[in-house]
Amino acid sequence: MVTLMNSFETQLDHVRIGRAIVAAELRTSGELRVVVHQYPAMDALAAAKDEFSRLGMNCTRERNAVLILVAPLSHTFAIYGDAGIHAKCGPAFWAEVAGAMSEHFKREAFTEGLVYALERAGELLAVYFPRRSDDRNELSDHVVERFPVI
Repeated sequence: MVTLMNSFETQLDHVRIGRAIVAAELRTSGELRVVVHQYPAMDALAAAKDEFSRLGMNCTRERNAVLILVAPLSHTFAIYGDAGIHAKCGPAFWAEVAGAMSEHFKREAFTEGLVYALERAGELLAVYFPRRSDDRNELSDHVVERFPVI
């Protein structure tokens, strides 16, 4: 597991991921975030739900935020969307995005997997939540890293 973590950290391009978030959000009123847990998350979906609340992502105007959480030590990740997302988007789309991320991650193409997921999420959000003339960026576009509390 340490090898994956080291490989993950050295290959993760925060700038490129941030740019992918910005590019996706230019097409939609939706908000996207990426969180990297620097400790194991055996239940990545539960961890994503907790982070979603902790980051205030459930407070967006249209309830259309999406969080991608990656926990390299436990080799897990999850994609979590707010209530507005679930009301309009089906699980098949998220399964397709998660499957493609898994394929990228297996090849240790971590940044590419995250960028792909952000691009696809942005495409879907643009269909259901097009950018509005009064849209503003409600959440930071930077990758969030969570470290264990010691």
